Amino acid sequence: MAAKKTYTWGTGRRKTAVARVRICPGTGKFEINRRPADEYLIEPRDRNHIRRPLEVAELLGKVDVFVNTHGGGTTGQTGAIVQGLARAIKNYLGAAPAAPATPPAEGETPPPPPIIKKLRDSGLLTRDARMKERKKYGRRGARRGFQFSKR
Repeated sequence: MAAKKTYTWGTGRRKTAVARVRICPGTGKFEINRRPADEYLIEPRDRNHIRRPLEVAELLGKVDVFVNTHGGGTTGQTGAIVQGLARAIKNYLGAAPAAPATPPAEGETPPPPPIIKKLRDSGLLTRDARMKERKKYGRRGARRGFQFSKR
């Protein structure tokens, strides 16, 4: 009987898109909604963007990635996948951090593992908070008013 795979999870969000990402040790398979990533994402920009967290963590070809995503458009989903993948990598590699050379002083927080710092410095763990502004009453859109007519 084959050994059960252990998955590490990460959730990413961008605009109205949500991505649930699972990673496990493997050969580099990348599936989005049960389809190969290159088949799901058409734009080369998006294909390159989703592999960025794996390149930063030097895990390209070493882990299998499975993504369930919904909401938003392709660019929003790509951003959500990137954040979810970075969070999953953080949990995957940060689960067993190396012992620090010197223990932190009392009242001081220990420094994050180097991989988490690399992911954070690359901007991959940061949530892009920009959302569509809601429409207001008495206006045509979020801010645009109706055309004023003097006569």
